[in-house]
Parts: sequence; structure tokens; C-alpha cells
Amino acid sequence: MSFPRASGILLHPTSLPSQFGIGDLGKEAYQFADFLASTRQRLWQVLPLGPTGYGNSPYQCLSVFAGNPLLISLERLVEDKSLEPADLDDIPSFPKDRVDYDSVIKFKTPLLKKSFETFQRKAAPGKQKQFEVFCQQNASWLETYSLFMALKEAHGLAAWNTWEEDIRRRHPKSLERWSKKLTHEIYCHKYQQYQFFKQWSKLKKYCNERGIRFIGDMPIFIALNSAEVWSHPEMFYLDDSDNPTVVAGVPPDYFSKTGQLWGNPLYHWDVIARDGYAWWIERFRATRDMVDIIRLDHFRGFEKYWEIPATDTTALNGRWVLGSGAELFQAVQNALGALPIIAEDLGVITPEVDALREQFGFPCMKVLQFTFGSDPKADDYRPHNYSRNCVVYTGTHDNNTTIGWFREEDVNDSTQSRKEREREKQVALKYLGTDGHEINWDFIRLALMSPADTAIIPMQDILGLGSEARMNLPGTTEGNWCWRFVPDMLTKEIKARLKKLTALSRR
Repeated sequence: MSFPRASGILLHPTSLPSQFGIGDLGKEAYQFADFLASTRQRLWQVLPLGPTGYGNSPYQCLSVFAGNPLLISLERLVEDKSLEPADLDDIPSFPKDRVDYDSVIKFKTPLLKKSFETFQRKAAPGKQKQFEVFCQQNASWLETYSLFMALKEAHGLAAWNTWEEDIRRRHPKSLERWSKKLTHEIYCHKYQQYQFFKQWSKLKKYCNERGIRFIGDMPIFIALNSAEVWSHPEMFYLDDSDNPTVVAGVPPDYFSKTGQLWGNPLYHWDVIARDGYAWWIERFRATRDMVDIIRLDHFRGFEKYWEIPATDTTALNGRWVLGSGAELFQAVQNALGALPIIAEDLGVITPEVDALREQFGFPCMKVLQFTFGSDPKADDYRPHNYSRNCVVYTGTHDNNTTIGWFREEDVNDSTQSRKEREREKQVALKYLGTDGHEINWDFIRLALMSPADTAIIPMQDILGLGSEARMNLPGTTEGNWCWRFVPDMLTKEIKARLKKLTALSRR
């Protein structure tokens, strides 16, 4: 599926400005949408929007169907009369440019619970009915998720595979007993999901009315500590104690000499295929309903994935194993029609991976930071040779910022030698015809002017920031997913420059 020529910005909602310590779905999100529209941007790419667990990674969510309650706007809850204005009088002094997740959770969770209790007591019958309808329409995942979250809280947030065997294995009598015991907590989690999707739907409608479409991220693998693995253990390679026997990752690559050990449980594809990939169809359906375009993360894993023994501490000793292949995408297409999907096909790509992507017409990804290497086929990856049916990025959430890359900040994140990095920079400067003093704008211009139908620029590159603004450093578990921008960074000059370049590139 090809897309109209357009450009947009990669910015996760947590990175928006906010007085509440984390970006949310409130007024600043609408201001960002206005900025996109005013500069001719037609796409807003976000990372997975689910509730995050340990490490705060949106790629290790507690559910693939639920939304992250930390993104709920407290100000919108005041407008909804489920919080009082006085409830927001005592706001802690949060960092302006970073998310301190522990502090945010400590501050925001009690207010979300208070909002639920107020809603129970005071909400008008019409609003109560809306909540009931939401619960009915989303019961297929909401019942399991809400019970799962209530159980996690009752077990001190411990992973589900450490719970007592009867509830860990979902024995019917145990499920019934816990559901009765935790009724209030279960409904509180349902209410938070109601508010999240209510706020998200309003923001999406606002964006769509202004010609802005959302690109949403859909990871291939899901977290062990999630409602879906707890409720469908048969779909994964788990032992008798519900621990993974093999886990996901990738072999040594640009980011790591020992590969990346993600730790996600791997799918029993033969089991999943028995009911026509029903779980995956529902997952695609839910994501399609939430965003306009799906970015399918680690697409190559559907052709072959890197299987690592769960006892290993690095990804070195893995092996390539056949994935679902075309069967999954054919089943999804038969059920839902042709979906607007972008294939994240970075990494070790084979002709078989390319063939799978081309079979369904999914646009591929191009990243400018990977464009100027010394590979014998490097010229094939230069922007002037891009096909139209692709998406070009200056960098992704896993890359350094363009300025950080050029200045060789965070050099330890790469397997390249200093000599190789310097040679790569010189090729880039020669190709761009620049001295590199505004390398971020050089890259932005190159992306926008390329033949690619779609160009996406991380917000950090628009603002001209270095490694201090990096979103994620692959292979590490601390200090990631925290970056936020401060409103003063987005100057009139930056807005005017982006608008002019976008117009010149006919996007």
C-alpha cells in the first residue's frame, strides 16, 4: 500500500511539555497538533501507547490492548468534573525536560483513583451509561486486563508467574474468588481505560480534522509480564513454572557486539495458527481502530526470528527460526482488508524478508544515519536511489539524535570503530555538500527532498538537540524513555524553517 507524499514528526506523548511531570493527552497535545498543521506536517508518529511496566519501556507493555493511564490528562478530568480544581493545587516540582517515572506514578495514581471514586458517586446517568457501553464493547480484552492489573496490585506488583498456582494457571474457581474480592479495584482499572480511550479518541479526531494522521507502533513481541501471556500461555514457549524456555533478541549488530537480548517470550506459531490467527487479527483490529497507520516493529521476525536460550546472558548463541510468514498477513487481510502498514525492516534483511514485505506491498524504512557506510552496496541505500514506496527517517527512537551522531556522542552504543565513524561522516558531508554546522537541518532537508513518499523527523532533530535528548539506547535498561521538550525550544524561526522546507519538497 502506497501513501500520499507527506511528512511528519516522531514524538511520543510522554515527551510533550506538562506541569504534571509527563506529557499527556491534554492541552499541550492539542498545541502540538496545531504546530504540525501550521508547518504542513501531516503525520504524528508515536511509540506503543500501552501501560508500561519495569523500565518504563513502551515496548514492554502490561497489555497490547490497553492504554497507558499515565497519559490521562488530569486537567481533562477536572473539566469532566471527576476531579476538583483543588485536587491539582499541590503539584510537585517535576523536572521540565525529563520524566521522573517514580515521582509521576506516586503523584498521579492516587488522583486517578480519586477520580474513579468521584465518578462513581457523582457522574450523571448519561456518563455512567457511556462507561458501561465502553466496558461492554471492549469486554474481550478489558475484563482480563483489569483483573490482571488488580491481581498485580494485590501481589505487590510481582510478575504473574510468581503468583499462587491456582490464579497463575487461571483456575475457574480462583478467578471467580479473586474477581469478587477485587471488584472495586477491577472497576477502577476499567474506568482508567475508559478515560484514556475517551481522551485519545478526542485528540485523534482533532488531528484527523486538521489533516493529521497518527502512525502507531505495533511491536512483534510482547512482554512476559503482560495480561496476554498470563491469559494465553499456550501461545508461548514456557516451561512448567511459566518461565520462558527461549526468548527474543537479535544477533550482533550496529548497536551491540553481543547482540540485543530483549527477553520477550517467543510465539508457538503452530498453536496460534490453529484458530486462524484469531488473537493476531484482534490485535491488528484494535491497533487499526486506535491509529491511522501501523508501523510494524521488527518486521523481519515474521519471516525468521532470532531464538535465544532463556538462560543465556547475551544474544550470541541464538539461531534463526521460521516465523509465521505470509500466512499471518493473509489471514489478517482476509479478515480486515488491506491495512495501512509500514514494515520496520531494519537489521539483518534477507531476500526472503524483502519478498514477504513486497508480497503485501508494505513500505520499507530508510534511516539516514545508516546511509553513508562503506558497504559495497552502499550506493543502493543513498537517498537519490530510494523508491517512492518507503518511509525515510533522519533517525528513530533507537538512534542517537542527528547532532549526537555527528559529534560522536554516546559512541559506545555502536560496534563501529572511530575510523569507520569518521569515514562515514566525511561521506555524509561530501554527499550533502555541507560543512556540518547545521547537520540536523541538512539531514531534514535530505529526507524531505528524497523520492520517499513519507518522511518522518524525530522532534529532537527539529529542535537541534544532542545526545542529552536521546530517547533510547538499545541494550540498556536505565535512563531511557525519559526525554521531554520544553515549549521555549520550539521557536518561531524553527517553525518557519520547517514549513518552508516542507512546502519546497511538495509534502
